[in-house]
Amino acid sequence: MTPSPADPHDLRSVRRAYDTVAEDYATLLPDTRAEAALDLAVVDAFAEAVTAGGDTRVLDAGCGAGRMSRYLTDRGCLVHGVDLSPGMVVRARRDHPDLMFTVGSLTALPYPDGRFAGVLLWYSTIHTPPAGQAHVFAEVARVLRPTGHLLVGFQAGEGTRDLSGPYRRRFGHEIHLERHRYTADQVAAELEAAGLREECRLVRRARGTERDDQAFLLATVRRVSG
Repeated sequence: MTPSPADPHDLRSVRRAYDTVAEDYATLLPDTRAEAALDLAVVDAFAEAVTAGGDTRVLDAGCGAGRMSRYLTDRGCLVHGVDLSPGMVVRARRDHPDLMFTVGSLTALPYPDGRFAGVLLWYSTIHTPPAGQAHVFAEVARVLRPTGHLLVGFQAGEGTRDLSGPYRRRFGHEIHLERHRYTADQVAAELEAAGLREECRLVRRARGTERDDQAFLLATVRRVSG
């Protein structure tokens, strides 16, 4: 049975929110300075695994303004970025004119089957409610080649946090935006159901102004015998 895509209303709300905050978001997070050294070590391991196979095509799914696309490009990956927000894609193309960015949804990736050697979901699934997670990971599995790699990063925990207040207080934006927290075990189960095998995970404690622990799972496409 094919999982149902996320509620179109949820997608419109997220798109509208990120279109509104795109300029401030990109200015606040122009590069990877917000990441801990451990976080970037996991990304480096992902990039190394992808490039070691010879096919360096990576999809930065939920690329925002392109900061992680740049990071992966600098490590030898041929990166395509896709994001739900046209405003974010405009900023990504402006800040990284040599890279490729497309507007698209995680629930309907605009790429053929088996296109990529790697997919990065760097805090890209956090606005997808539990009912939509299976569809996102099924789409990722679809566009990965048989020996492909996935890295997913997210805030670990349970429940939902309202992000509207912080954006209002800091930037004056009136938006509606929530993020969903998942445990590493929950995400691993979704990966398994989508035909992906967990290779390793890292869960680190919150630091600085972070409110939640951070989790990173590296997975590969599970081979089907017979």
